Amino acid sequence: MKQRKIPLRMCVVTREKLEKKDLIRVVRTPENEVKVDDTGKMNGKGAYLKKEAEVINKAKKTKILDRVLELEVLEDVYEELLKNL
Repeated sequence: MKQRKIPLRMCVVTREKLEKKDLIRVVRTPENEVKVDDTGKMNGKGAYLKKEAEVINKAKKTKILDRVLELEVLEDVYEELLKNL
């Protein structure tokens, strides 16, 4: 039996390539809202973060999600990310 290919994505903070299941996806929707994507299939421009509190805090401190998504990411998005760990 053929082995399935495991999808790899890059964390925008650590620049590590990891499996999708080890990352959290943050999306800028077509309506210019920033949301946490639990399904991994939401419409819009996405960015992946490693599922670790220190990585999320570093993303908040460096404002890397603001640059990647080209939109200001609000505090409640970071709180939701930390809650989903």
